Amino acid sequence: MKKLPAVEDARAIMTEGMDWGVWKWLLEKKRVRIIADKATEALNDAEMNVKAAWSNELKDAYDELLDEEEKPKRTHVKTGKPRRKVDPEILAVVRGVKHADDEAENKRLDAEDTFDEAEKRMSTALAREGARKALETYDLHEKAIRKAEAAVRSTKAAV
Repeated sequence: MKKLPAVEDARAIMTEGMDWGVWKWLLEKKRVRIIADKATEALNDAEMNVKAAWSNELKDAYDELLDEEEKPKRTHVKTGKPRRKVDPEILAVVRGVKHADDEAENKRLDAEDTFDEAEKRMSTALAREGARKALETYDLHEKAIRKAEAAVRSTKAAV
């Protein structure tokens, strides 16, 4: 995965924000939010591009995992058609990608909650914690994208 300029900008502002005082956070919070949202959008776009290039087998396996989270059923939720048998090896690979996706999303939500709480309390300590969590989010999301890229390679090698 290549570096994304929006993510690098967000990393820079979050790293810089680790040293800000309360007034600097108050003055910069809108800009930080805009930059963070752009980084999240860039990461989501990169993830979608990788997954769009997945084989039908990988997509079916991922859909199956998503369906299992909603409700276990014998038919595919979206089409009502019987599920295709998914290769257990492919399912295992995709399960790792799904786990990485979930971990990144949970950390992103945690970072946003921390920033919201920091704003309510006007707490620089919480704002710094939110910035640290945001940096962790970018790392986790990039890791998940790399796993999604690796899923393509691993399934091609198995064929």
